[in-house]
Amino acid sequence: MNSIKVILTGATGMVGEGVLMECLENPNISEVLSVSRKTSGKKHAKLKEYIIPDFLAMNLHDENLKGYDAVFFCAGISSMGMSEEEYTRITFDTTIHFAKAALSQNPDMVFNYVSGAYTDSTESGKIMWARVKGKTENTLRKLGFSAAYNFRPGFMKPVEGQKNVKWFFKPFILFFPVIFPSKSLTLHEVGRAMINAVQKGYPTSTLEIKDIKNLAI
Repeated sequence: MNSIKVILTGATGMVGEGVLMECLENPNISEVLSVSRKTSGKKHAKLKEYIIPDFLAMNLHDENLKGYDAVFFCAGISSMGMSEEEYTRITFDTTIHFAKAALSQNPDMVFNYVSGAYTDSTESGKIMWARVKGKTENTLRKLGFSAAYNFRPGFMKPVEGQKNVKWFFKPFILFFPVIFPSKSLTLHEVGRAMINAVQKGYPTSTLEIKDIKNLAI
């Protein structure tokens, strides 16, 4: 099986850091380009970093993104306290702009997007963040990637040694996976599933928790 080169966003957040750590240790990954607003602080022979203060200002023909097999888009933000306009700009506009820039340099690439459980594919429900995520998922599928997978994880247990784990999240790490195993994943599983999606594919473009677990094997 040929190794792959991936672009990863969100390395300074919990999900992105966990997926990055899996990628750096996984023999099926030969290179990771971390695109972020600030450095991850990690050093590794596989890792390159590209610092961009504003993703929306990225050139749609940015050649720094050329030569990669996939994007693992793990950047995201909570909608708490945000207007729909502001949340849409960060969640939808930024993601789609980045996706178009990556696709312009790599016409055959796969795009893996970390969405969320209970995302609203109809784009018409009452929950604001779910509508915006649904719109993002639907638009990514139409852009023309070789494949676009929307990952909808639930609770995600961090990788050992992660630094970007919020203090209020830590008490849940021990008991949530035990009490709610069907609603829990590890970030190792999310990372492995993303890698396998690129190398093996998957029958559906929307991956719920059970799909992510199956694909991680």
